[in-house]
Amino acid sequence: MFPVKPPKPTFKCYLPPVQTDVKKTIEQPIKKLEPTLLQGEIVVNEVNFVRKCISAESSQDDLWGKLICTNFKVSFIPQDAPTKQKSKLSHLLLGDHDIPLTCLEQVVTVNDTKGKKKVLGSNQKLKFNPTELILYCKDLRIIRFCFDEAGPESAKKVCLAIAHYSHPADLHLLFGFEYQGRRYHESKGERVNGSNLQGGLQTPNFDRPSDWDREIKRTGASEWRVCSINESYAISQSLPEYNVVPVSLADQDLKQYSIFLHDSRIPRWCWNHSNGSALVRMASISDPIQQRKIDQRVFTAVTKSHPQRGEVIRLDLDKCLPNIQDIQSAFVRVRQICVIEPFEESEERWFSAIENSRWLEHVRAFLKHSAEIVYHLDGKNVSVILQEEEDRDLNCVVSSLVQLMLDPHYRSIVGFQSLVQKEWVMAGHRFLDRCNHLKKSEKEESPLFMLFLDCVWQMMNQYPAAFEFTEAYLTVLSDSMWIPLFSTFLFNSPKQRAKHLADFAKNKAIPQGEDPAVYFPPVWDWSQQFSTKDQTLFNNPMYVGKGAACVQNGEVKTFRRTKQKSYSSTLRGQSTSVRNGVKGGEDTLTRRGSLVSELRSDFSPVKDESPSERFFRDWFSRPADQQGVLIPLFMPSHMALWKLFFLRWVPEACIPKGGPITAYHKLSQLVDEIEILQNQLRRYKGPSPGGTPLPSPSGPLSDQRRMYFKASSPHDPPTPPDFLTSSFPFSPMGNLCRRGIHGTPISKFLNGARIWLSTETLVNDAI
Repeated sequence: MFPVKPPKPTFKCYLPPVQTDVKKTIEQPIKKLEPTLLQGEIVVNEVNFVRKCISAESSQDDLWGKLICTNFKVSFIPQDAPTKQKSKLSHLLLGDHDIPLTCLEQVVTVNDTKGKKKVLGSNQKLKFNPTELILYCKDLRIIRFCFDEAGPESAKKVCLAIAHYSHPADLHLLFGFEYQGRRYHESKGERVNGSNLQGGLQTPNFDRPSDWDREIKRTGASEWRVCSINESYAISQSLPEYNVVPVSLADQDLKQYSIFLHDSRIPRWCWNHSNGSALVRMASISDPIQQRKIDQRVFTAVTKSHPQRGEVIRLDLDKCLPNIQDIQSAFVRVRQICVIEPFEESEERWFSAIENSRWLEHVRAFLKHSAEIVYHLDGKNVSVILQEEEDRDLNCVVSSLVQLMLDPHYRSIVGFQSLVQKEWVMAGHRFLDRCNHLKKSEKEESPLFMLFLDCVWQMMNQYPAAFEFTEAYLTVLSDSMWIPLFSTFLFNSPKQRAKHLADFAKNKAIPQGEDPAVYFPPVWDWSQQFSTKDQTLFNNPMYVGKGAACVQNGEVKTFRRTKQKSYSSTLRGQSTSVRNGVKGGEDTLTRRGSLVSELRSDFSPVKDESPSERFFRDWFSRPADQQGVLIPLFMPSHMALWKLFFLRWVPEACIPKGGPITAYHKLSQLVDEIEILQNQLRRYKGPSPGGTPLPSPSGPLSDQRRMYFKASSPHDPPTPPDFLTSSFPFSPMGNLCRRGIHGTPISKFLNGARIWLSTETLVNDAI
């Protein structure tokens, strides 16, 4: 009988090796560098005398320290920590040089002497001793470490450990399942419901009928009801347990129709217009024979839900929008252009490369299509059914954008969070697969949520006073996808979420009936990541709240959109060349200039103008109501690159003492000063009935103010502002940078020059 071979060793635990082969050139004593660990976090490998590369031109700015791999993150602890910038986002869970393992896109090892390079995966061997480690991150960072003075075996082991632990074999191996269990039991006595600033527990999860009932009541959807046929996920594996359907559709009919729908995803209500038109989404019907019968029944039910028995149309998003593979390819290309490829002095094609990546083209396509749906709902008083094969990708983006354009509630912080929870998390968007947290299939990966956030930013960029949140909030939200400590972005469906969290609660001895939002909170519990002061960075100082007055020509006015005309007469079919209400070949709008000149109200109507074109032209001819319907500009020339997201880690792109942060800084101080004066007036006059309650005297006033930058007291001597850069509140320090070049196309662009467009775009665009 042959002896059984012992199994190959796996990376279960690593003991830090003794540093015996360090060069004698390092004579000065090294202070003990200890990592900051969370509950349940353990060090699995580490190596001393590592150099973190800061500049490609010289090593004089490089940092020396210890590189550590834990079961949660890659951490670098510098020997001499640089002085911290006063105003900078401080993460409660991650240090300045920390990278969550789920944020790693590629782990690349290099041996300069042998000219070898290898991309490491899980349980792989490394036949050479690495001299460099390059980490490509999903948040667009590129970090490089050199092992000039480190022990070669120690360097190899830490590289293999990072590669292994960044490829978890199972969802339960993600660190959040260890961390949240410990945190729940250790903080049990300290928890107070509703204590988090941005409404972590106030944001509805839409996992119970009461959340849907409130939304039905808020939108006035009286002919819709909460349906419970999917309780215990009896009908569909990917839908939530509770869905909103027309009152006239019986449960028995829905069960019968569900058999023929992809994954039994029945038609579900998303939102209701005050005019009665509804936004509905559903999966495709697999049986062509049954399609006409089901369509007729669903259309009749949606028509009956309308007070005027309005028309219903169905839009197949698979036929008119880019697919998930196209979106992924475009994102990979734009990421390479922005952070990987060097900016050469002779490179005059950078702007064309951005355009040719097609990322902005895809952003524009989704905004344009969503605006056309707004025309149907708001202008034509027609209900719209969004159909997609699986109803889990494109439908999430479009339904969210349409509601954002139509409903000002979703432009508030809590409203926006409820929109994401409703249309993405509970609607079964496959975050686990699309984010590729387990790195199992690149074919399933696609940045659909990132595309949505970019579309939201485009609208914020055009209507800065209409949104309560800032671009820093959107960027932090995108970063949170790669921190596996929250339930929001970890699962493919509500059922998968419920099953894993039930198993988790059982394994961690959490009492039955405990709300999962308490023991495994969603990302909306921002107090886990940021202090109360840092959360004020989410507040937009220019936000115009509901009913707030606007000043025009020195006179205070409150804009309210007049009753909408109907544009349903003689509709021929929607023109594909609609651009802000003017047909493609006969545009009279200027390409550049202020919004006023681009959207002036006195341009003459175009011959043979379709109802949709007239709707857009009339809308843009009136002052935009920040708390009403918002339609974005969607010509190619109106699409901008989201610089804070795509270029924040590029040191060359950083503008010292410049960029949007300078305006944000001054506006925050001004708004803070106004709020202080309002508080003083209220104290002097006494609170008015229904007015804002005075701050509680229990805490200092400065801690309760909304703005990150506070107004200085008139009695205090003026202090210079903190040193700010265009990448605020993020710092590009430590990202791999190229040699500094001035006067290149990229620097011209960052200083406000227009993106140079291709000849084809110039022809298609308005001139």
